[in-house]
Amino acid sequence: MADPLSVLRQFWINKRNIIEKDGKIIFGDLAWNKDAKTNYVIWGAKNDDGSKQYYRLDSLLFLLKKLEVQHPLYVREAASVGVPAVNRPDRKELVAYLTGRSDTCNAIDKMVTIEAPIHVGQQVQESEKSVEDLTETSRKKMRLDYVEEADLQKDKERLAKKLERPKMNNLQPENMADSELTKRFTSEQIAVFKMKRFQKKRNTIVDQDVVKVAEEQPSAFVHADIDVTRDIMSKERVYRTRTSTLCSSGRDFSKNVFGILQSVKAREEGSKHNFSTNAPHVPSTNKPPVISSYSRYIQESFTRNTETEEFKINTMGSYHGMTLKSVTEGASARKTEPQNNSSNISQNNANSRPVSDPRASPAVDKPSKRVSKTPIIVVPAAITSLINTYNAKEILGDLRYVSTEEQRAKNVRKESEVLIQRQKAQGVTVPYRIIDQPMKLISQDWERVVAVFVQGPAWQFKGWPLGGNPVDIFDKIKAFHLMWKDMPLDSNVSKWNVTVLKLDKHKRHLDRATLQNFWEVLDKYTAKYKPQLRT
Repeated sequence: MADPLSVLRQFWINKRNIIEKDGKIIFGDLAWNKDAKTNYVIWGAKNDDGSKQYYRLDSLLFLLKKLEVQHPLYVREAASVGVPAVNRPDRKELVAYLTGRSDTCNAIDKMVTIEAPIHVGQQVQESEKSVEDLTETSRKKMRLDYVEEADLQKDKERLAKKLERPKMNNLQPENMADSELTKRFTSEQIAVFKMKRFQKKRNTIVDQDVVKVAEEQPSAFVHADIDVTRDIMSKERVYRTRTSTLCSSGRDFSKNVFGILQSVKAREEGSKHNFSTNAPHVPSTNKPPVISSYSRYIQESFTRNTETEEFKINTMGSYHGMTLKSVTEGASARKTEPQNNSSNISQNNANSRPVSDPRASPAVDKPSKRVSKTPIIVVPAAITSLINTYNAKEILGDLRYVSTEEQRAKNVRKESEVLIQRQKAQGVTVPYRIIDQPMKLISQDWERVVAVFVQGPAWQFKGWPLGGNPVDIFDKIKAFHLMWKDMPLDSNVSKWNVTVLKLDKHKRHLDRATLQNFWEVLDKYTAKYKPQLRT
């Protein structure tokens, strides 16, 4: 059955006449009410019961008539004529489908029930006249159509009579002429032959009515011949299951899952991973090395102390700088004395000091330095870049673009580091550190780098970790590129995994929406790959 959305698209692409009359929209010999529901889903709109909402036919037709009008003006004109306007998020994709630039659309619901069309005489729509204004030629044509329809009905009835099963009385010998069959076979055998012939003939005749019903109602055709259907279904296979979806080649679930598990493990163990994955492995020094065989370079380990034998006397020791008490009490007293990591002389001097001397107190372990959790954003140092430390605070903090020339005209000093306070929901403020000299960062700071603004040339990343390869760097850090909307995209940026942010040179009121997209992408990336930071 024809639906109003596809019919409207076909008529508009072929530039055929569409008539609006008496509360109806007429397409040739089909017509729908103006408020007829199409199968195009309204984005973000639902009824009270949670069901989807769909655009009306007159809304889509009015949109096609106002394609050259800007969206705010189109909304006002639609409200003035009482037609529901199409939402901005749906406009681009909907216009591309109706005008033929795209063959399909994700917002089309093929399972919704569509209102049946109203059939109208072809002559009425083409001439836009009433029945009283029809010419004599049109009346003759209508009469011919009526005669053809009557003949078609008679043919159908005649075919139905032929397909009926013949009665047994028509197979009796009294209704048949004398022939060779009556002499060679009995009447029962002849009746069996005729029945077999009728069954074979019936199977070879294609019933057009059955074919038509099968096209309009596929379910009726399936139930009509259950054996054939069962054979077809036995050869079918499931195209997609839950397992095949998880094993899809287009998605790498292991990367996401392993990243989450590694972040949870690092949080539980209280350790942090180095930014570079090529860090050298440090062997454990808890156990002494095991000497498996003789080596000429470690001969001392095989020699015995023949000077003192079993008395274990340290011949290299000295009592220089020690007190008499420590010498007479021996090693047992020395074990109880406070130990120090300095030399033996400083240790003995510490034992000789009085208790009141603050230098004699044992060293107190100082608490470890607190690790910063402030995210870092790297911007280019070049003045030719659209974003640098001159205007990073206005662009990322205030969400409005201010050129470098304007900042320099105001005698704004160029800083190598800028700290912005981002206002989030419920009055939460999150600090972000913006720098343009990443070479000053230490290995622990690289863990806090969440974003970098790419200028275009690859030499921007010379001296960075991971060998300065932008492809490997963008796997660790989210990359962005700020450019003008009417300028061509850099060839390197088009090859890299970079999120492009386009600004309009003359429309500053659109900056906030574009720059807000930067924060939305960065928040998702940080929550997924660097949850330990303050975001």
